[in-house]
Amino acid sequence: MRRTRILTAVLALAAGLLAGTPPALAADGTAKVSLAADTYTWKNARIDGGGFVPGIVFNRSEKNLAYARTDIGGAYRWQESSKTWTPLLDSVGWDDWGHTGVVGLASDSVDPNKVYAAVGTYTNSWDPKNGAVMRSSNRGASWQKTDLPFKLGGNMPGRGMGERLAVDPNKNSVLYLGAPSGKGLWRSTDSGVSWSQVANFPNVGNYQQDPSDTSGYASDNQGVVWVTFDESTGTSGNATRAIYVGVADLQNSVYRSTDAGATWTRLAGQPTGYLAHKGVLDAAGGYLYLSYSDKGGPYDGGKGQVWRYATATGTWTNISPVAEADTYYGFSGLTVDRQKPGTVMATAYSSWWPDTQIFRSTDNGATWTKAWDYSSYPNRANRYTMDVSSSPWLTWGANPSPPEQSPKLGWMTESLEIDPFNSNRMMYGTGATLYGTENLTNWDSGGQFTIKPMVQGLEETAVLDLASPPSGAPLLSALGDVGGFRHTDLTKVPSMMFTSPNFTTTTSLDFAETNANTVVRVGNLDSGPHIAFSTDNGANWFAGTDPSGVSGGGTVAAASDGSRFVWSPDGTGVQYTTGFGSSWSASSGIPAGAIVESDRVDPRTFYGFKSGKFYVSTDGGATFTASGATGLPSGDSVRFKALPGVKGDVWLAGGATDGAYGLWHSTDGGASWTKLSNVDQADAIGFGKAATGASYQTLYTSAKIGGVRGIFRSTDKGASWTRINDDAHQWGWTGGAITGDPRVYGRVYVSTNGRGVIYGDTSDPGGGGGTDPTDPTDPAPTGACAVTYKITNQWSGGFQADVQLSNTGSSAWTGWSLGWTFPNAQTISQTWNAESTQSGSTVTAKNVGWNANVAAGSSVSFGFTGNWSGTNGKPTAFKLGDQNCTVA
Repeated sequence: MRRTRILTAVLALAAGLLAGTPPALAADGTAKVSLAADTYTWKNARIDGGGFVPGIVFNRSEKNLAYARTDIGGAYRWQESSKTWTPLLDSVGWDDWGHTGVVGLASDSVDPNKVYAAVGTYTNSWDPKNGAVMRSSNRGASWQKTDLPFKLGGNMPGRGMGERLAVDPNKNSVLYLGAPSGKGLWRSTDSGVSWSQVANFPNVGNYQQDPSDTSGYASDNQGVVWVTFDESTGTSGNATRAIYVGVADLQNSVYRSTDAGATWTRLAGQPTGYLAHKGVLDAAGGYLYLSYSDKGGPYDGGKGQVWRYATATGTWTNISPVAEADTYYGFSGLTVDRQKPGTVMATAYSSWWPDTQIFRSTDNGATWTKAWDYSSYPNRANRYTMDVSSSPWLTWGANPSPPEQSPKLGWMTESLEIDPFNSNRMMYGTGATLYGTENLTNWDSGGQFTIKPMVQGLEETAVLDLASPPSGAPLLSALGDVGGFRHTDLTKVPSMMFTSPNFTTTTSLDFAETNANTVVRVGNLDSGPHIAFSTDNGANWFAGTDPSGVSGGGTVAAASDGSRFVWSPDGTGVQYTTGFGSSWSASSGIPAGAIVESDRVDPRTFYGFKSGKFYVSTDGGATFTASGATGLPSGDSVRFKALPGVKGDVWLAGGATDGAYGLWHSTDGGASWTKLSNVDQADAIGFGKAATGASYQTLYTSAKIGGVRGIFRSTDKGASWTRINDDAHQWGWTGGAITGDPRVYGRVYVSTNGRGVIYGDTSDPGGGGGTDPTDPTDPAPTGACAVTYKITNQWSGGFQADVQLSNTGSSAWTGWSLGWTFPNAQTISQTWNAESTQSGSTVTAKNVGWNANVAAGSSVSFGFTGNWSGTNGKPTAFKLGDQNCTVA
């Protein structure tokens, strides 16, 4: 299963959607910007995995401390008590969306509280910003960032090699970073605060996956790809003297310094004709192990070898598990057992068929055994059993013929790690999930070990479309790489993705507004139909028939009663059909590539948009007529939707910073539009259940309002807006899709480009607007209050806490200041969603601009990280100004 996310959301971004400065606001409305705060709880609609995990890092000095990095979905920390992963980079905001791609990760073995991430998604023009190194002193609970003078490529070719980022295990103020694009090797001597290029490092790399690629994606020089220290050549507090560095150069792939980085030389006698994907040093045994491939990965690789280098003598030994002539893959995943020197494992990462392979040796690579072998072709004998009951969709609904099996052992298996404290635990990443075992040593005794997904909490899908029907399943999703899911319970992993057919990527889906059992989806498939239908709310599917020329999914719309469909596929013009797509007719009057949607009341009315023009059909999609409206965005970074229950009520979001950009509303089917003057920029629009007493459905948008980027809600038709996310919950780019839930007030589903489907629930059960913190007539913060103080994470010397402040009085607050005293002299180090000051043990936390308003019956939350010693007791009393608050 090859990754297809590279060009989903990114092409829209490359069109200028994230660059430049905001446009001047239109002056055709009088509503003022009124940002109110609300308290939301954010979770993932569980899928568990769904993307490539190219790196797993265990801390070498603290048991059960582990991290995983993803190519576009951030980084995660392992929680041993729950066997789950905690996301660490959800605070990455819209302007820095590329920093959700993680190309290197390092956990400090001297100070396990410290962790570092090298971030950046693309080295070409798709990502407008340079990369950065993020550093945390509280295990990723909060971060500081140093911007780099070059780009990094978490989703570029070669991203499975590594780790590019490493901390000196003897002197932890020293870090190294291998850079792509000919930028060489970089070093920090102040714990990642500042970086400088290692001027005398002799080779910046030269390997390109495809030098002819004019986009700059496959033609980028993959550069310096890993750094490994020999900790035995240093002492505590003194820099490690022997450092090994891997370079993307088929003839010169390994370099070494023996004087703590002062000078560097090519390692003599090394193999040539290959790239060293990994270099893992076993100081106890005195060996550097290296896994080689003829390509950079993570998809390609036709030949490979594994070598062992004796650090004391300089002797090279080819320890390949199979002869080079018998390989049709490269090697990448590589690990040693720190508890049992001499035990080493490697993966055949690019063995797509019939399966990946994992090799294990207990004698320093002299002999090997395989995770599976042929008993008598095509039958296989496996040393393992697989239990995917927690993520049953990993079978892909397949029933392949031997020697293939379902579920597969994996593909793109570039990360493989044995727990340094537990010989029985091993984890490895694939293109779809993270697998692991906790009885690995059964391999050596002739028994079987059990492989299970170890991925709960790690959500890594790219979301292209979302739908929440008024009946049936609450959520239908269109996803990159894994197609999409029907969630009947947001807290549980669906049993299977959409099948019959399985699209590699679903690009668009829709349901009939008055007959939610009728659902349509379109997507990409290497061979086969690009459209599918369901008559049971997406539980089961059957394929439609493509019109001639279709090459990709495009967008699709279902009539409000499900009687007909309009499809704008890739490769040909807009088409319409009655029934379920057994035959199609070309629509006239609308250009190819237009975005299409349906009116949610009139089954014969459909809408389209292309290059600044809005189109309307009143004859079921047969003919479209261009609206005379002007002033809409000129590009195609636009998403629009028709409001359920009201004919001709349409909202349109989109644009670019070099032209019209914002949110528009039409009440006459697109004949005329009003631009909301209180919305700076908007990229997606959706509807949900109306607030109590409101006559209009709730609006949700991913937008910039009042100069603030976020997820916003309006219960008064866009007259005022509430930012419902906060700075700790931003998820990078959220412009793909958004929808409210028509059955649950306040619930919103948010698309991300790599963090899966996020959904939020409000603490305000009824809804209602906020007040303006700049309006002197608004009431002062008086009346009853309640506080919930919760320690959400704690480690040696540090902790993270969340505080919820509730307005239990009868009047709204237009500003707040909460005070308390720590009982054990704790100190705050960093605060988010509030401004804090501390004098001795006394703390005051005040609102920031956007969350000053707290309506009666509503709450506001903020968080902080702090330091403690000895005891970390909770405060027992809180005051809102002079008002004592109830402590929950």
